Amino acid sequence: MTERKVRVLVAKPGLDGHDRGAKIVARALRDAGFEVIYTGLHQTPEQIVATAVQEDVDAIGLSVLSGAHNFLFTRVLELLREKGAGDIAVFGGGIIPQEDVQALKALGVKELFTPGTSTQDIIRFVRDNIRASV
Repeated sequence: MTERKVRVLVAKPGLDGHDRGAKIVARALRDAGFEVIYTGLHQTPEQIVATAVQEDVDAIGLSVLSGAHNFLFTRVLELLREKGAGDIAVFGGGIIPQEDVQALKALGVKELFTPGTSTQDIIRFVRDNIRASV
């Protein structure tokens, strides 16, 4: 029996229209052998969670540059729990102050990457911390 590839949903929640970083991360994860679904711009937390459940992903990577990271990450985590999908890991990146990084991790965000993080570090995180569900 072959093990299935880890499936990662990369999403841009909110009104932020800057998706270059999200696309770079999505491409890097794909090139590293992960199955990647990119949702595109202007997704609501509800749309992101619905897609994650429908696509049976193992993780959601959110890219937030708008300053609404506290609301958006928290809302995605809440919706995942409501849908019985709290086992889907959430990680992300963006312009997030260090004190908010710690608070979001305490709420259940697995990892947060700030500008300048190497795609190799993100790939390593996913490889080491995200498992394909069976």
